[in-house]
Amino acid sequence: MIAAIDLYGPAHIGILVVLIVITLLVIRNCRLGEHLPQSRASLGLLTFCCFAAYPINQMALLSCGTQITLDAIIPLHLCDLAAFICGFALITRKPLLCELAYFWGLAGTLQGLLTPDLAYGFPHPIFFTFFLQHGVVVITAIILPMGLGWRPTTGAVRRTFILLLSYAAVAMTANYILDTNYGFLKSKPSEASLLDLMPSWPWYIPLLIGLAMLIFVLLSLPFRNDSQN
Repeated sequence: MIAAIDLYGPAHIGILVVLIVITLLVIRNCRLGEHLPQSRASLGLLTFCCFAAYPINQMALLSCGTQITLDAIIPLHLCDLAAFICGFALITRKPLLCELAYFWGLAGTLQGLLTPDLAYGFPHPIFFTFFLQHGVVVITAIILPMGLGWRPTTGAVRRTFILLLSYAAVAMTANYILDTNYGFLKSKPSEASLLDLMPSWPWYIPLLIGLAMLIFVLLSLPFRNDSQN
């Protein structure tokens, strides 16, 4: 039986290094010019993985005989939605989709990479599908500004934060009706996370909202001069 992931053990560090290298390679290819074959191939593969991550994860769950919960079947976790949003952002480059990919990806999904709520370690298939799904979101969030020249427009923080609150309302409703834990808004993750530093439910929810707002603002600071111009 494969044990749960060892937080910041060799496998965890190793997969993070792999994702960093991939990110740097995609940024390099994009900066050479989107019209070049290697750039088109990199973006095409990244876009495909954004859409394929969820079904691949479902196939991994089924093939391993893992007990499947509603949380895993219905893609209502923030990272599930973010992966689809990133795929459409790469295809359409619509400002709102790019803003959601950037702010949700770096404020939310990045936390999943750093403190994964994962009961399976290397080399379990779900270990790979977890980091695939979270990795493509964070890679997209980084390459949009650093490789593709995207910049958030005025009001991006407000728009994406309002949509985040809307997501939280939907997730909490689903949690109440379906007895799920979307967005970890019903209980804290079973594995170690930033939420362990906060009070118990429901008191950590307003703190989590405030922290998200702070991170959104910090993520917007590198582009403040661009927005003013």
